Amino acid sequence: MRGGYGVSIEDTARRLRLIERLIQVRPDWDEVFREWKRLVVAHSVKGVKAHDARLVAAMIIHGIAQVVTANPADFKRYSEITAIMPSDVK
Repeated sequence: MRGGYGVSIEDTARRLRLIERLIQVRPDWDEVFREWKRLVVAHSVKGVKAHDARLVAAMIIHGIAQVVTANPADFKRYSEITAIMPSDVK
């Protein structure tokens, strides 16, 4: 199966409600789109990696320095942020 972990829609919705209580949801601004375009060109981003670039663009615009991910290698090209494994969260 590509993507997902076999979690039901209901369980996913419950998990999202929990996450929304724990974090601040940031707005999507035009600046994020412009930063995304800059990153795509600067780092020669193609295909599904464009989604990572979009996340990094939002992080840069909102002043967020770290992302927790199971795949830190996906973010190596972006010196503006630090990718950390869930096991490194204290």
